[in-house]
Amino acid sequence: MLRADADGKGDDLKRQLTVVKHDLAAEDESIGFNDAALDMINERFSRHLRAGLVDVLRTTPRIQIEKSRTTRYAQFLQGLRAPLSVNTIKIDPLRGYSLVIIDPSVIFSSLDNFFGGFGKGIGDLPPTRLFTPTETSIIKILLNLVFGALKEAWSPVLPLAFSHAASEINPQFAQIADENDLVIVSSFELNLGPNVDGKITIVHPFISMKPIRDLLRSRIQTSDENDEKTRLWQVDMHDACLDAKLTVHVKLAEIPSTLEQVRAFKPGDVVFFNKPDHAWAEVSGFALFDVEIGTLGTNAAARLESFRVLKPQENTSNE
Repeated sequence: MLRADADGKGDDLKRQLTVVKHDLAAEDESIGFNDAALDMINERFSRHLRAGLVDVLRTTPRIQIEKSRTTRYAQFLQGLRAPLSVNTIKIDPLRGYSLVIIDPSVIFSSLDNFFGGFGKGIGDLPPTRLFTPTETSIIKILLNLVFGALKEAWSPVLPLAFSHAASEINPQFAQIADENDLVIVSSFELNLGPNVDGKITIVHPFISMKPIRDLLRSRIQTSDENDEKTRLWQVDMHDACLDAKLTVHVKLAEIPSTLEQVRAFKPGDVVFFNKPDHAWAEVSGFALFDVEIGTLGTNAAARLESFRVLKPQENTSNE
């Protein structure tokens, strides 16, 4: 209760106050960790999935990452229409089950690419249309690629193991959460052929992420396996750089001149200069070595005498 004083300050204070409704029974919809952690995982997943598709389907897909979102499970299901390849998966050591949903256009485009086509898709399908054994085999191949990409993407956070639990064509039958439960949705739009777009969507129950929120809040570290890959990459890059070809110029002297003097030169003219004790060898415009000019058999030769340390202003190129 506010009581107005003689100056009416209580009324002014009352007008400035606002009422905020807070439901103690409502579930917190915030993820509880930095969104950048999921974005980084999704980016790594996209790279590894693209590499797997290139290796298996012999095609280079475009993959566009949609930002992860948190929503109610019922709201997520409202936007889905059968038939879809709805796969319930178990991810150890996370709690509960997750979903991997593959659009039919992705399946049929992959099927066409797998058998040497150009990634042709398919039009609308009746809601009750089941996948054939051949199409199911392609779905298994895609799931294996997804599992491998997810394992690599999550490896900086924690090691995960994946197993396939069940498959449906109607998402309404895949109940990994109650209607009002929160889920985290990550979608990836793929283009595997001309004018063929489809999505692979990964859905995690929010409750499965709660035990690892501290890991996702912290900075993602590189795993030992990735450290070894980085070391091997550095060695390969070093070896590749050693094979790079460079042009070495040997200079005996530099003679300052003017444009007028150069234009007056004629064949047979003699230009006098003081011969230095050493010439120098330049690589990409940088003088690196003092050299001695001489001959070796019938060839002119330059013997490297010492490494030359020059200040930047000493490295001139007037000849």
